Amino acid sequence: MLRSSIRLRPLLGRRNLSIHEYRSAQLLRKYDVPTPRGSIAFSPQEATQIAKDLNCAQVVLKAQALTGGRGKGHFKESGFPTGVKVINSNLSNEIADAASKMLGNHLITKQSGPDGKFVSGVYVVEKINVEKEAYLSILMDREKKVPLIIASKDGGVNIEEVAAKNPDAINKFYVEDLSKGITMDDARDIAKSLNFSKELLDDTARTILSLYKIFIERDSTQVEINPLSEVSLKTSSGKIKHAVMCMDAKFGFDDNASFKQKEIFEWRDLTQEDPDEIEAKKNDLNFVKLKQGNIGCLVNGAGLAMATMDVIKLNGGNPANFLDCGGGATPETIKKGFELIMSNEKVKAIFVNIFGGIVRCDYVAKGLVDATNELGLKVPIIARLQGTNLEEGLEIIKRSGLKIHSFDQLDPAAAKAVELASA
Repeated sequence: MLRSSIRLRPLLGRRNLSIHEYRSAQLLRKYDVPTPRGSIAFSPQEATQIAKDLNCAQVVLKAQALTGGRGKGHFKESGFPTGVKVINSNLSNEIADAASKMLGNHLITKQSGPDGKFVSGVYVVEKINVEKEAYLSILMDREKKVPLIIASKDGGVNIEEVAAKNPDAINKFYVEDLSKGITMDDARDIAKSLNFSKELLDDTARTILSLYKIFIERDSTQVEINPLSEVSLKTSSGKIKHAVMCMDAKFGFDDNASFKQKEIFEWRDLTQEDPDEIEAKKNDLNFVKLKQGNIGCLVNGAGLAMATMDVIKLNGGNPANFLDCGGGATPETIKKGFELIMSNEKVKAIFVNIFGGIVRCDYVAKGLVDATNELGLKVPIIARLQGTNLEEGLEIIKRSGLKIHSFDQLDPAAAKAVELASA
């Protein structure tokens, strides 16, 4: 295993499924990874009952929404000032009041956007006495094409800030031999960087081994534990013992593995996802909305989508979204794509950029013509087609009599899209 202590950089991942914290805890327990005791509540009454059943001094109420920064967030409707609240477990009225102001409301955080994320459940857990907080995550390094384990003794805070202010606090461990994975010695090496008490070294290493096992066995794209903590617990005899515990977890799972990770994908919460993106998925389309922009993009392939957005920006424009119709595009999916793109009223032009290596240009052209006629599109359409059945596709567009601006080169097509969107 190679070790490096270098500046943390963003790592691009595939489209993936995220799950709620209480589901993450459920998964961790399946692999014997210690987590605080707790359960999910869907009503204020359930929250108070869970707090009573935990039989501890204090509980933590955590709003279940797929967004970071919940503790510093606030609720749109109720005005409640946080998504994470510590309350004495015997204060039933306060627990019920806090739960009622979280449930059914939208939590706004620095990551959620102005509309916030809907909260359908509150995770009620035992408040644990934390001695030290560390950070640990596992993901795929796209350059080296191997799993990467990131560890830092500075946890419980924004890890990007730690990396920016103190890059030496970020340790990276590359799993070079996938068939071997990580050994107990590797795990101990990682555990040492977390700066826990020496007597917890083997417990920490076993936790790291279990987290790596989840990453591999469950087709995960991300395992993030922040914080991974050294905690003090009172035993039944009244003595204090120290232990390692995962206090908060974030998981991502590869969409391509949904067929073999049925349990995980049954945990999907559609209330946390954009309705248009859900509709796109039903039609085997990938649709991603951007926060601003006025040029809708219909492409085939994620790489081409990135290039299309780049060339629009280079020409002074702003993409509003992109829709990847993949290699199985048909006239019907092209039409559905246009419907989704035009769900954004800010779109002033649609840029269609298709490389017909798998998808046929004549299918795309027919879809363009049909969609324009049936949807009564008023915005200009710029189509750059290259590849299979290109001549047939261009002929279909020409015969339609519609004002579809046709190009065979990318740069002039992008420049025209920017020009028409700005008109």
